Amino acid sequence: MLHYFPKYFTTKAIALYIIVLMVIPVAFSGYGMSWLWILFGVVEVTSFFYFTNILTKRWAEYSERTFLRRLFIAALVIRVVWVVFSYFFYSSMTGLPFEFEAADSTFYHESGLLGAALIRNGTFNIVEFMSWVELSDRGYPFYLSLIYYITGDSIIVTRLIKALIGAFTCILIYRLTKRTFDNPAIARIAGILCMLMPNLIYYCGLHLKEIEMTFLIILFLERTDHVIRLQKYNIINILLPILTAGLLFFFRTVIGVTAIFSFFTALVFSSSRILGWGKRILLIVWSMATLSYFIGGKIMTEIETVWENRVTNQSNSMQYRSNIEGGNKFVKNLSGSVFAPMIFVIPFPTMVNTEGQENQMLIGGGNYVKNIMAFFVMFSLFIIIKTHKWRDYLLAGSFMISYLIVIALSKFAASERFHFPVLPILLMFSAYGISQVDRKTKKYYSYYIVFIFIALIVWSWFKLAGRGFV
Repeated sequence: MLHYFPKYFTTKAIALYIIVLMVIPVAFSGYGMSWLWILFGVVEVTSFFYFTNILTKRWAEYSERTFLRRLFIAALVIRVVWVVFSYFFYSSMTGLPFEFEAADSTFYHESGLLGAALIRNGTFNIVEFMSWVELSDRGYPFYLSLIYYITGDSIIVTRLIKALIGAFTCILIYRLTKRTFDNPAIARIAGILCMLMPNLIYYCGLHLKEIEMTFLIILFLERTDHVIRLQKYNIINILLPILTAGLLFFFRTVIGVTAIFSFFTALVFSSSRILGWGKRILLIVWSMATLSYFIGGKIMTEIETVWENRVTNQSNSMQYRSNIEGGNKFVKNLSGSVFAPMIFVIPFPTMVNTEGQENQMLIGGGNYVKNIMAFFVMFSLFIIIKTHKWRDYLLAGSFMISYLIVIALSKFAASERFHFPVLPILLMFSAYGISQVDRKTKKYYSYYIVFIFIALIVWSWFKLAGRGFV
């Protein structure tokens, strides 16, 4: 079993990215990305793969306490540096410390300013606040209102708090991975992957809810896993994961539903080695009683709405994107049957100059990293199924797979932002996949690299041809 991320994999991944960057300007003359976005991509890809190889070997020698301290400090420093850099980078590029096309970020920012002002005036009403938006979009504005109230409406301090939350998420992933796979070496790989993953760093510099929402997801999974494996229970141990699951409904309805689904899936189907039937029944009864109390009529209405719109929302959205000015006419032909088989791999990076997609080009290197790491996720699932150990990994596995299935059938199937909440879980399973690759099976990685090369070229053609450029 491997205890580090071998250079065999990392050098091939870096080489492929450089090759694609050279091929695309030749294949699609005049539509290559500018040097700025190329630079971002190269830094994201080379930094991730180079340092994962180095650190998974070097930090393997440390004690657990030393490893966790280094993991947290390094993750925090990386994120703080990006927060400060991105603040001034966006200010220079857009005139405001927000990303390109920052409609959602500015909405949250203005909502936070409003909430903080109401708190200062003593007129804040938690029931009426943001009553004009869905319940699933009120959690983050409320959180932001509190942060603004405490920090004096500081944008950069708010993002520094995101950096802190992001660093602690790496620690939670380590703990969850260690218990799930019962192997500290795999947990160390997972922690380092999360520490260096470009997308997990990138969102610390944005005013979006993804960092906080993902933290709640990993906290829910880590605390739930802890409860399932406990020998004795108390009300606090059981209540914390349930309350965390309830909070998720105030960030995104589908996330809350997925959390509850994964919770009960693990309770019902987990191996008896992990959870005996007596404790299983107790947890199911207690959880159902608690959830029925906390999930009220408003949340149930939103769940019903999501379910009713499941069939039409994707096709309507794809048709709209196809018809709008500057849209891609090929998008209307995409559906869940296309997205589902590639749900672990997508979205592919934007590697051609596409007007209005500066954000996608900036984080393109991070999306490429996800494309590569998907090989190890799929390999890990193959090993888990082959060895008949799937019942040992149900909590995190059912959350990851069920959420991705929902996304594949939604209008956000190709949106990197909506894949983001399960990214740490994907990296957790990819760490297990890395540990299981041997001399006989590593050849499949070379085949996969060829597939990714073809996919990136085809995707670049798709983006340009759909807009009539080639």
